[in-house]
Amino acid sequence: MSTFQSPTPAWPEGLLLSYYGDDFTGSTDVMEAFTAAGVPTVLFLDLPRIEDLARFGHMRCIGLAGQSRGKSPEWMQRELPAVFERLHDLGAPVLQYKVCSTFDSSPSVGSIGQAIDLGVKTSASTWSPMVVGAPRLKRYQVFGHLFAAANGAVHRIDRHPTMSRHPVTPMQEGDLRVHLAAQTQRRIELIDLAELSEGAGQARCTALQGDDQPVVMIDVADTASQIEAGRLVWENRGAGVFSASSSGLQYALAAYWRAQGLIPATPSLPVASEVPCIAVVSGSCSPMSAAQIQWARANGFATERLDIAKCLDPQHAEAEIARLVQGALASIAQKISPIVFSAEGPDDPSVLNFDATAAAANMSKSDAAARVGHVLAEIMRQVLDGSNIRRIVVAGGDSSGAVGSHLGIRALTVEAGMAPGVPLCRAWSDDPQRDGLEVALKGGQLGGPSFYGQVRSGQFA
Repeated sequence: MSTFQSPTPAWPEGLLLSYYGDDFTGSTDVMEAFTAAGVPTVLFLDLPRIEDLARFGHMRCIGLAGQSRGKSPEWMQRELPAVFERLHDLGAPVLQYKVCSTFDSSPSVGSIGQAIDLGVKTSASTWSPMVVGAPRLKRYQVFGHLFAAANGAVHRIDRHPTMSRHPVTPMQEGDLRVHLAAQTQRRIELIDLAELSEGAGQARCTALQGDDQPVVMIDVADTASQIEAGRLVWENRGAGVFSASSSGLQYALAAYWRAQGLIPATPSLPVASEVPCIAVVSGSCSPMSAAQIQWARANGFATERLDIAKCLDPQHAEAEIARLVQGALASIAQKISPIVFSAEGPDDPSVLNFDATAAAANMSKSDAAARVGHVLAEIMRQVLDGSNIRRIVVAGGDSSGAVGSHLGIRALTVEAGMAPGVPLCRAWSDDPQRDGLEVALKGGQLGGPSFYGQVRSGQFA
């Protein structure tokens, strides 16, 4: 049974898409992709109030930043249905569960399959499209297999030097159909690159749909396949469709709309001005985050390590926070940008010994990780309260969630471009001290080694 329809009008009034991001950094990635394309987007950090929706009534896309990427299926079952219903009630024709473009997930942590099984209940559609490939982020899906770049080379995701060794959800399978099948009993299908290039995408799409609402993955490896993926999703959206996808969905929809002349021909974002100092907290343990810290240290930034054992000890945590805040404020007084970090790459002793450190503090690994995020958030709060810093960076998805919530930020919009997938955002807050704060939420693998220098100078990568 097909849901194909030619959209009339092609560009409907009101919202075009609403989404829930499975972590904070990925949520800003979506916002960047659409904003650059000319689709005004706002990201809320909590369910929007009536007055919030009124303030941002001109937006064509509304997102909600979440933290499900590190949560259990039981947590998802408790939390996500109400969120999906609330977003669905906004009336956008596409409701997205935004996943990471590296697809790292498992049956027990960050289950994309569980999210799909919950999300499709909001839709009467006969399919659930999935777009993961995003060439701008150097993510490619080819015949169902995911590839991602690292260190100048492209790797199949199960051989990727970082994602194959992810500390919580290592990717051990390159075929996304096989990987997802371990998380859901739902039928999983594919529209592959050959079918797209041969013009058979629509026929295949129609044939695959059914009352069982299958997941239909669509390969994306280049501009042509990206446009076709966007066309298939948009023209087969029917009365409304649910999609678990990366920001590849935004890039695909934008590519199709651009080809139809509905949005500007060339994506663009404003350029930020230079500032004397920025403040950074990093809870990421990726190799790129390590390279960024090392570059910053060699180029005049003040880098200081958080002692995780002290952070987890109630008797020492407050003193550890005070030590790091005082050091950061002393650096800012000298116009030196401070970076407080918890790890310097996946082989850092703090990462290798994290389980033992958590056990010694009588904490579970997840509780210990949450505590580290809270400490980094409190450090950033005190640094902002004690200085005139107005531009900050938070590295790591869990850390970004903790900091954003702790600072009382209600919403983010894109202020300027920085690096692919990492925009500089403008914070909206009821607190005048936080309103207008410039924030970059950086996923571990995103940005180049000189990223922190670019944020300070306002350079666009």
